[in-house]
Formats: sequence, C-alpha cells, structure tokens
Amino acid sequence: MNLPGTLKAALFGAALAGLAGPALADQLADIKAAGKIITATDMHYAPFDMLNNGTYEGMTKDLFDGVSKEIGAEPVYQDIPWTAELPGLEVKKFDIVIAPVTVTPERLERYSFSLPIADATVALVRAASNTELKQPEDIKGKTVGVQQGTAQFRQLQAFGEKVGGVTVKEYGTTDEAYADLAAGRLDAVAGSMPNLTYLVKNRGETFALFDKPTFGQPTYFAWVIRKDADSESFTKAVNEALLKMTDDGRVKTVQEKWLGTYTELPREVPTK
Repeated sequence: MNLPGTLKAALFGAALAGLAGPALADQLADIKAAGKIITATDMHYAPFDMLNNGTYEGMTKDLFDGVSKEIGAEPVYQDIPWTAELPGLEVKKFDIVIAPVTVTPERLERYSFSLPIADATVALVRAASNTELKQPEDIKGKTVGVQQGTAQFRQLQAFGEKVGGVTVKEYGTTDEAYADLAAGRLDAVAGSMPNLTYLVKNRGETFALFDKPTFGQPTYFAWVIRKDADSESFTKAVNEALLKMTDDGRVKTVQEKWLGTYTELPREVPTK
C-alpha cells in the first residue's frame, strides 16, 4: 500500500514520539501553571507555626510568603498533624512540607531539603519554680516530654541512655507537653532552641531554660521536598528564593521579628 508523503511523515513522527516515551513531569512548571503551592505544616509549633484566633501566622509563614512571591505562585497553607506530613508528601498530597524539619542523615537519603531556615539544636526547658535542674545531665531519672516523631525525640532518647536513664514521654504537639510541664506532670521538655527561647520569652513566669540548655550536635531546620527528578526544579527555585531573601535582608528581618535575634545560616544544604 502506498501512503502519501505527508501521512508517512506524520506516522513516522508519531512513532518517534512513542519511542521517546511520555514527556518528563516538572513540579515547578506544574506549580506555575496552577498558580499555587500546596503546603503542609503543623500550626501548633510556635514561633514557626501557630494559630492566632484562627489565623495562621509565624516565622515559617513570613518566610514562605516571600519564597512564594519569588516563585510567582500563591501559597496554600494546610494544618496537618506532624506524623502525617512526610507520608503525605511522598504520595503527592502536597508540594512541600514547610513545618520546620530537622535535617538528619537518614532523612537526606529519602528527601530533598531546602536551605536551612533556622537553628534546630535540641535544648531543655523546665518549670520556672524548679531551680534544681541546671545542666542537661540533671535530667537523669526524670520524666521529660518531647514531640513524637521528631529528631529531638531521638536525640533525647540517646542522651537519656548516655546519662543513665530518662523517662521519655511523647506528645502529639509541643503545646501538650508544655501544658503538662506547667501542671507538674513533667520535669522538663526537650525541643529546639528557637522554640524554647520563644516559649520562655513569652511565658517567663511559668517556664525557664536550663542554665546550659542545649545538648547534642548542632542541627538545622529546613523544608522538605520530594527527592525525584520531577522536583529538582522546584527545590532549586525554593533555594534560590531563600538566598535572595538572605542577601537582601528579608531573612534577617523575619528572624529578628520572631526570635529576637539573627543567626547566620549555611548557604548550602547540610550533608549530615
């Protein structure tokens, strides 16, 4: 059977397209086409994420508002329990987890991280009336609360074993742990230094940092994106926006607003 030249060319082109396979997905292009970035965070993690009379605010929101503006898409903020955030990211329920997540070697193998957004070194807070607890080692034999599923939880467990035994009590949110500490049901709470600094700053009559509050290795908070070829462009765009905001002073302004101080952060994603 003889086919016209134009039809032959069309069929040949279609065959080549079939051999090439489907077009590669690109998360950044999809986000720009949709005009929105779907996020997940736990809005009970002051000063990063919190609800004030039903309105979402905090350091994370201020930073991500700026990043979204640089990317050219509107952020859609969702209040998701921490334990559901990373699993939800993996099945593409959202584009990014903006809850501050501690960068760890184990997570680096599974996820892509943004540049650091804050220090995450683990620290300890006590009731203001309990002056017996001064050094991290003083929690030996005590009951210490911590948010479940966090890097701080794992560091507390390891430190407790090192000092000779600590009863670790897990909580769904840090607010629940703080409430039990205030009620005398805990001796201390472990969390990131920025969170506990903010807590004491705003509720100094109830809570106090240990004289030497931090323990363990210095760590950082960052945002989490899927680790695949489709998401590389989006990760790059987020990091470029954060660097631009660092260089023009917006990151410093946001840190000072919520933390009362500025900490210079790495310009590359930590590798461990």
